[in-house]
Amino acid sequence: MKSFGYAAQTKTSPLTPFHFDRREPAANDVVVAIDYCGICHSDIHQARDEWGGSIYPMVPGHEIVGRVTAVGSAVTKFKPGDLAGVGVTVETCMVCDNCKAGAEPYCTKGMVGTYNAKDYAGEMTYGGYSDTIVAPEHYVFSISPKLNLAAVAPLLCAGITTYSPLRHWNVGPNKKVGVVGLGGLGHMGLKFAHSFGAHVVQFTTSESKIADAKKLGADEVVISKDADAMARHAGSFDFILDCVAAQHDINAYLSLLRLDGAICLVGLPDQPLPVAPFSLVTNRRSLSGSMIGGMKETQEMLDYCAEKNIVSEIELIGYDRIEEAYTRVIKGDVKYRFVLDGKTLKA
Repeated sequence: MKSFGYAAQTKTSPLTPFHFDRREPAANDVVVAIDYCGICHSDIHQARDEWGGSIYPMVPGHEIVGRVTAVGSAVTKFKPGDLAGVGVTVETCMVCDNCKAGAEPYCTKGMVGTYNAKDYAGEMTYGGYSDTIVAPEHYVFSISPKLNLAAVAPLLCAGITTYSPLRHWNVGPNKKVGVVGLGGLGHMGLKFAHSFGAHVVQFTTSESKIADAKKLGADEVVISKDADAMARHAGSFDFILDCVAAQHDINAYLSLLRLDGAICLVGLPDQPLPVAPFSLVTNRRSLSGSMIGGMKETQEMLDYCAEKNIVSEIELIGYDRIEEAYTRVIKGDVKYRFVLDGKTLKA
């Protein structure tokens, strides 16, 4: 099945036009013509081999929204013309305890990523910086027509990556919650925590983001470089969602947790974060992490967003601006997610 997109050929080369083959759809597959694909910071990490193990040529992209063009004979949830989305996962074993519990990203055999991975048959997966994608029905999501579809695309990664831990740690009314970083992940964590009824404190290094943070739902904004401002919140948080993908002092945030408070990492720095043992043993604190949510939870999140009118704040761009977008993401110069417009993809 012929496809066309943009690929990184090496870790140092810019993304360029790329013709490639996808598998022919099987009985349980859905074919989606891609209208929009978000640019996630993890796309950059993997395209540039910052986490190691990258496979080239690589077509990034796992925040995919489009329309169904064909379905296999065993597909029951979709028909041609339906709106559909594909996220980070395209294959898991479906028989391990984690998969059976609806936690497919934690599959003990190993989750197959939408790109930069090999599926269980040994074939390369290629992502959403392209014109079409083929995925099993189980990993395809129904998208509501109520929302701006371009702004829905980042929900497939940035949305579920923040929604899942906030739900897991029961964030809601009477909880004091911190969100560290106001980027692609952080702004979604802020929107969800506010929507769930928590008292939300946004942490940022940039005073220029204070007004935006309050507009997006923050009850308070703390400039994390201000030691006095940080000290005023010591030992007071139930939960902190850390969305920063660069080096930072995790101990400064651990000190803000109350008894049995937890901090959860969803940002993925390319170097380890030093943790002081006393930061953990004081107040019996927990340091944890979370990947994306399972398939059922992702659909639940998408339905919740449609009900509550929640989408990402985006900048829609053409494929000719990918390199500019990558540079600006690294600089933190985007409010708050770049989304590629499929109409600009020309073979």
